[in-house]
Amino acid sequence: MINEKMEKAFNDQINKELYSEYLYLSMKAYFERLNLKGFVNWMNVQIQEEHAHGMGMFDYLHQRGGKVVLEAIDKPKSDWTSPLNCFEEILAHEEFVTSRINALLDVAEETKDRAATIFLNWYLKEQVEEEDSVGNVLASLKLIGDDKKALLMLDKDLAARVFNPPVIG
Repeated sequence: MINEKMEKAFNDQINKELYSEYLYLSMKAYFERLNLKGFVNWMNVQIQEEHAHGMGMFDYLHQRGGKVVLEAIDKPKSDWTSPLNCFEEILAHEEFVTSRINALLDVAEETKDRAATIFLNWYLKEQVEEEDSVGNVLASLKLIGDDKKALLMLDKDLAARVFNPPVIG
């Protein structure tokens, strides 16, 4: 049976993962309005990844005999000033998620829940990859500046991204 404090921390993080899915869905709508289909594809992959992350924790909590308690998901913003601004916010959001995974690991260490520590190490590694992926797109957007042709070339590159269901844990 999972520790009560650990259970609450997992429930809080499940909510944050589902919020991330919701946020990326809002960003997808933004890129749809801009008719940037490659960016839309990039967001589709993010939406699927965040859903998988949340469900991974959902299933883990049940596996450990915990109770999943779903809370309301906050309303995400729906407008950005540019693709660059949007990806700056994505990076800040992913850094926030990383800090929350680290906080979960702190609870696992405090409660001496070694199983949770092992499980969460996958998420920490995933966050390093997430921040790197976003950072690469952000660096390209900074180089592009106001060059619309370069933006369309990046859009074409982002259309090639595919979702690979993660093996969590």
